[in-house]
Amino acid sequence: MKADPSAQLHLLDVQELDSRADTLRHKLRSIPEARELEELTRRRREVDDAARDHRIEVADLTAEQKRADADVEQVKARRTRDQGMVDGGGISDPKALERMLGELQSLERRITSLEDTEIEVMERLETAEEALAQREAELAEMDARAAELRAAIESSAGTLQTELEQVEAERYAVALDVPDDLRALYEKLRANKGGTGAAALRRRECGGCRLTLNASDLAIIARKPADEVVRCEECDRILVRTEESGL
Repeated sequence: MKADPSAQLHLLDVQELDSRADTLRHKLRSIPEARELEELTRRRREVDDAARDHRIEVADLTAEQKRADADVEQVKARRTRDQGMVDGGGISDPKALERMLGELQSLERRITSLEDTEIEVMERLETAEEALAQREAELAEMDARAAELRAAIESSAGTLQTELEQVEAERYAVALDVPDDLRALYEKLRANKGGTGAAALRRRECGGCRLTLNASDLAIIARKPADEVVRCEECDRILVRTEESGL
């Protein structure tokens, strides 16, 4: 393949711009805040699951406390009624009075037992509410951080995207000075060679694979016409001769 030496040098400019564009695209895909947001989202799901469990527990204990309160009030109401009958002298039969007094003692023990249960449920409810409040505080903190990260990602991505568009525009303009056949070969090699399709020969070294050419290989290249497109014997990339080639 033949190509004007100046066009081959322009190809090196295209390669440099393509490498810059590749770097910018990689940065866009791996913005640090994006990785942090991904991890934060994962941890938030775990905390949200825990908070949901605590909400269920709080709801269950709240219902249990209402039942305990109702049981206590019901037994207290019965005690008040029975005590009123005793205090009012409404029971004249000694045996009936004895049974009533025994019933009052039983009600007192029942109230004490129910109040103990009531206190135990209240304590469990308080613990569950504290745990829920802690999880909800964690969620609020995570949501605030997530908002900060999204704003940072938007800002970073916007800056990087603008820079990428500038590089792509410059690359388009420079590539116009490269013949179609040479550009097509470059694109094919670039796709197959990890993004580098052309490299400069500087100080007897291929800029693509870093192979140092021996005197015999350099002599062969030196004898080739200036417009002949040279390929690296090691990596097969387009090897562009420069003033620093050492020929």
